[in-house]
Amino acid sequence: IVYVLFLLFQILGAVILGFGIWILADKTSFIAVLQMSSPSLKTGAYILIGVGALTMLMGFLGCLGAVNEIRCLLGLYFTCLMIILLTQIAAALVIYFQKETLKVELSDIVVDLIKNYDPSDEDKRNLQDAWDYVQIQIACCGWTGAKEWENNEILRNKSNAEYPCSCSNRSKDLVEGRGFCNLEDPVNGTATYADWPVHEQGCMDGVEQWLKDNLGIILGVCTGVAVIELLGMILSISLCKNIHSEDYTKVPKS
Repeated sequence: IVYVLFLLFQILGAVILGFGIWILADKTSFIAVLQMSSPSLKTGAYILIGVGALTMLMGFLGCLGAVNEIRCLLGLYFTCLMIILLTQIAAALVIYFQKETLKVELSDIVVDLIKNYDPSDEDKRNLQDAWDYVQIQIACCGWTGAKEWENNEILRNKSNAEYPCSCSNRSKDLVEGRGFCNLEDPVNGTATYADWPVHEQGCMDGVEQWLKDNLGIILGVCTGVAVIELLGMILSISLCKNIHSEDYTKVPKS
């Protein structure tokens, strides 16, 4: 049981580490939009990488302490697990109580991205391609709706006779998948978003629906991680109590 539990911690650490690396490396999803626009998410990714690496190290030290009956290693293992668990609980509480603030911040990021969207700007190409990918995959347009695209400087200068291709509800526009497409039947004067052949749903609704659909999986994973950590803490403190006297001759020599 000891070996299995500590092996689970190695796997858990690898998963957390991999998740942090994925956030930094991903360039095509909604995570990429947040990661490139918000320094806090990038910082969070580095924290995940650190926690994952620490969890793997603690799993190794805990196993070493259990096999060789070294109380100091088991105590260190218990302490680090407790710190990690408390940090996760604190992060969950912050997200829960600050969700409206985070929602506003997220909205500001996306609205600013839409307003300054420019297909010819190579410096922002990765960020803009990521947002195009989101609109295509979720079949949405803008954050709350297509109307936000009317604030885009390029479309406004062209009297809205063009529209974002990734918003289109026509498959032929999605072949390009980025940039702007021409309105086939331009309206006399200035067109509006209502004249565009685009999806009516805003991406905010799509993202919220995705979270609702996958809430059970997310909560299940978080609960599973917490249970494994609690089992590790209980096991380590139990083993520590069963070791009556410290024998430093069992410490592996380098």
